[in-house]
Amino acid sequence: MEEAVVAALDSTDDLEDGVATDRGYVVRVPVRWSDMDVFQHINHARMVTLLEEARIPWLFYDERPTASMRDGCLVADLRVKYQGQVRHDEGPIEVTMYVEKVRAVDFFVGYEVRPRGGDPTSKPAVVASTQLVSFDIETQRPRRMTAEEKAYLSEFLRDE
Repeated sequence: MEEAVVAALDSTDDLEDGVATDRGYVVRVPVRWSDMDVFQHINHARMVTLLEEARIPWLFYDERPTASMRDGCLVADLRVKYQGQVRHDEGPIEVTMYVEKVRAVDFFVGYEVRPRGGDPTSKPAVVASTQLVSFDIETQRPRRMTAEEKAYLSEFLRDE
C-alpha cells in the first residue's frame, strides 16, 4: 500500500471517517456477516449499499461544504463492474472515491474497492461510478450547486 495512504489511514482515530489522499478520498467500510452471499463474497446489492456508506463521511458530514446535499442528493445513474472477488473476511473494505466530472447540478463519482490492506495502486476488485444530482426537495427539481460545493468536489477531480 502507498506509504502516505497507510500512514494517513493508520493515524486516523476513526477509520470509517476516511482521509483525503492524492488518489481521492479513502474510507474503510465495515463488512457485516449479512453482506455476504453463499460463496462468502459480498453480494451485489450489499456492495451498492457499502458504496453509499463510503460516500457519507466524504460528502455529508457537517463540516463538509457538501453537507447540505444530505437534504437532497439523488443517484441518477449507477454502474458497478466486478474485476475480482471481494470476500467477506477481507473487510473492512477500502473504498477510494474521486470525482470524474462536476457540472451545474450534478457530478460523477468514481470508486475503487479493494480488500483491507490492498495496495491503492493495484487493480481494484470493484470499480463503480455514480451520477449524483443535487436536488431541492421542496420544488422537486434539481438545484444548482453552490460555488463552495463545486470547489470542494473539484479538489477530488481525477483525470484518467
